[in-house]
Amino acid sequence: MLNSTLKSQINSLWNTFRSGGISNPLTAIEQISFLIFMKRLDELDKQNVLKASRVSSFKYEPKFIGKFEINNKKYDKEELRRSRRIQMPAEEMFSYVRDIVFPFIKTLHTEEWFAGNLKDANFLIPKASMLVTAVTILEDLHITQQNDDTSGDIYEYLLNEIASAGKNGQFRTPRHIIQMIVDIVNPSKHDKVADLAAGTAGFLINTYKHILQSNTSKDAIFEDESETHYPADLLDAKDRKRLKSDWLTGFDFDSTMVRIALMNCIMHGISTPNIKYQDTLGKQFSHAPEFDVILMNPPFKGSIDKGDVSDDFTLWTAKTELLFVELMYQKLVVGGRCGVIVPDGVLFGSSNAHKKLRELLIENTDLKAVISLPSGVFKPYAGVSTAVLIFTKGDETNKVWFYDVSADGYSLDDKRTPTNDNDIPDILTKYQACVTDRKYDKQPAKWDKWFRVNKEEIKKNNYDLSISKYKKIEYTAVKYENPKVLISQIKELEGKIVKWLDEVEGMI
Repeated sequence: MLNSTLKSQINSLWNTFRSGGISNPLTAIEQISFLIFMKRLDELDKQNVLKASRVSSFKYEPKFIGKFEINNKKYDKEELRRSRRIQMPAEEMFSYVRDIVFPFIKTLHTEEWFAGNLKDANFLIPKASMLVTAVTILEDLHITQQNDDTSGDIYEYLLNEIASAGKNGQFRTPRHIIQMIVDIVNPSKHDKVADLAAGTAGFLINTYKHILQSNTSKDAIFEDESETHYPADLLDAKDRKRLKSDWLTGFDFDSTMVRIALMNCIMHGISTPNIKYQDTLGKQFSHAPEFDVILMNPPFKGSIDKGDVSDDFTLWTAKTELLFVELMYQKLVVGGRCGVIVPDGVLFGSSNAHKKLRELLIENTDLKAVISLPSGVFKPYAGVSTAVLIFTKGDETNKVWFYDVSADGYSLDDKRTPTNDNDIPDILTKYQACVTDRKYDKQPAKWDKWFRVNKEEIKKNNYDLSISKYKKIEYTAVKYENPKVLISQIKELEGKIVKWLDEVEGMI
């Protein structure tokens, strides 16, 4: 969505951090987020002060009025504004931001959408020249002046640098896979939505955009250059406030990821994101039903100390991919919907915990779909084979809809270049027809990649949910020539070769 100029500027920003000694992408994004927040804080404060002066019902406490004290020295808060410090010489700006502005931001009220999560954050930009270059590039990007779509795309392009798995198998979920799951589950403005391992908050952001789009009338849709905008004219003020505050909830146990997720939400137009620092598998997290929709890609292949696991789990395991699926089930209200990405081992693992989890899904939910993804979908992060599970809590499973995805619109190697082969549009169309519209009598055509399996057959197979267990393989009989005919053909060929060699010998 970004033009070449913006991409070039962002690439220059990355090169600035690399050459300055910050090579860890997460650290770099976090430091960039601090700079963006400092810029936005100044601009939003001015906007809110102006609004408060014109709208009597709007109450706002300015952030840059009064004094700020640090190290027994007082500073006029007005002097901390971005517009003041960018005029300073390089070394003066560097020490001012590091020693005064950054500590000031950390003292802001804990309900601030970003500053409340800065208590353990550090300012790690090592030198003045690096700070000045980064600030100059961010100024040129005009991030806060862009519309929400472009601002979000700028931040998403920054996040593309996260090119390796993090702790416990964390890595970014491809945006088009997230969008597919959101479209299938179809959250509405009435749904309270959560991601229990939010990462960069991709599922929450795509849910927000999905709800905006589904609440925009046809006449209100407009295009700006290459972008299509959905102003959500069908939402009232109450809906908008709820959607931009506590109706979309994310949790993560990594404080750096929380700060990145917060900034990602803000850059996509969610003004007061509800992202919380919390270990959702730990003893302090409530398992009480709370959400109408849960969408997530939990950490794969991770494990935790069993002593740290909440006593509310019924599965006796330390495998995070199993615990998260049970947690999703527990946190959903009856009738709540879930879309989750799991490693293939969840589908066929032979441990007691694996079997018990699959039995829970079949017997206590309506397991609507198992969508098998090709192993290259998560490259270059990992080559693990995965599947998407779609289920509704409280209903009974009758038949499970399987789809064997062979292409997702990108090559399945490390380069992940766009291709014309893409099963996702077909998945959405067929899921709508076969599952959402409940056309259970609909049968797959010979070329279709989907099929249904009855609950009883799955139970007979120890609740195995691997697609290979049920996919019918058609064998084409190969007709071989009669051996006598083959021998005759060989002799005929041999005679031709001998004759050709005699002719060649006669020419010598």
